[in-house]
Amino acid sequence: MSLSAALSAAVSPSPSPSDSSTPAVPSLQDAQESATNAASWVEQNWSTWLAIGLRVLLILVIAAVLRFVVRRSITKLIDRMNRTVQAVDGTALGGLLVNVERRRQRSQAIGSVLRSVASFIIMGTAALMILGTFEINLAPLLASAGVAGVAIGFGARNLVTDFLSGVFMILEDQYGVGDTVDAGVASGEVIEVGLRVTKLRGDNGEIWYVRNGEVKRIGNLSQGWATAAVDVTVRADEDLDKVKATLDDVAERMSKDEPWNELLWGPIEVLGLDNVLLDSMVVRVSAKTMPGKALTVERELRWRVKRAFDAAEIPIVGGPAVLTDATPAVDPTAGVAAPSVHANTSAPPA
Repeated sequence: MSLSAALSAAVSPSPSPSDSSTPAVPSLQDAQESATNAASWVEQNWSTWLAIGLRVLLILVIAAVLRFVVRRSITKLIDRMNRTVQAVDGTALGGLLVNVERRRQRSQAIGSVLRSVASFIIMGTAALMILGTFEINLAPLLASAGVAGVAIGFGARNLVTDFLSGVFMILEDQYGVGDTVDAGVASGEVIEVGLRVTKLRGDNGEIWYVRNGEVKRIGNLSQGWATAAVDVTVRADEDLDKVKATLDDVAERMSKDEPWNELLWGPIEVLGLDNVLLDSMVVRVSAKTMPGKALTVERELRWRVKRAFDAAEIPIVGGPAVLTDATPAVDPTAGVAAPSVHANTSAPPA
C-alpha cells in the first residue's frame, strides 16, 4: 500500500452502526426527476383543470347575473302593481280599501317571499351544476333528497299548508296589521301577520295564535266602509212626521259636528219604518262610517236621539209596558176568616 492510500484510509471515518438507519438524502438528480414528473403532470392536465375552472366561473357568473335580473324584475313588478292599483268601483271611497302604507307593507312582504324563492332556486341549480362539473355522481344525492322530501312532506304537511295559505293570504291582501277580522276560530285586531301564524288581539285583551291553514273564511271589518244602524222604537200612535223631523234634525247636527263629520262617510239617513207592531213601531236610521267606527257612531247617535226625543216629548218604547193606572189585584184570602178550634172535631175542649 502506498503512503497516500494509507493516509486516506486513516483520515476517512469508519462507518458507525447508527449510520445505516439514517435516511438517504435525495440527490440533485432525484429532485430533478421529481420536478420533471410534476411538470409533465401539470402539462398533461392543465387544460382539463382550466376548462373546469372556467366552467365553474361561468356558472357562478350566470347565476349571479340571473339572480340580480330576477330580483330586480320582481321589485319593479311589485312597484308597478302598487302604482296601478285602481279603486274597486272607480269611486274615491273604493280607493280607500288599501292605503299607501298598507300597499307598502304588502309589497315588502310579497317581494321578500318571491326574492327568497328565486334566489333559492337559482343558487341551488348552480350548486348542482358545479357538482356535476367535477364529475360527482348526483344520482344518490338526488335520490336521498327525494326520499327526504317525501318524508318531510308527509310529516310536515300541516306546516306546508300553513305556509302556502300565508303566501296566498299576503298575495291576495286578505287582511293586514291593524285590521279587525273574524277568522271563524277567533276574532279581533290583527297585531302580526306571518307566513305560518297570524296573531289576533281579542276584545278582552287576549292574544289568539291562528294557524293560516286552519282559517276557512275571513271577515274583514276594516276594509271599505262600515254601516252604523240604529233602530228607534216609538208608540204605534206617535206622529210619524214629528218623529222624522226630529231624527232629521239630529242627523244634520251630528253630520256637522267634529269629529263625527270625519268618521261619517255619508249622510245619516232615516230609512223609514222597519217594523210595525200592535203597540209600537220601529224607525231605522243608518249611515256609512269609517271602517271600525260603526259602534262608536251608533252609541253617539243613540245618545243624541234620546236627548232630542226627550226634548220633543216623544217617548221611546223599550221592553214590556208597565201598567201604572191599573187597580191592584185583590187578595183572594182577604175575606176568609181565621180558622177556629171548634171547626176541628178531634181537638180537645177548651
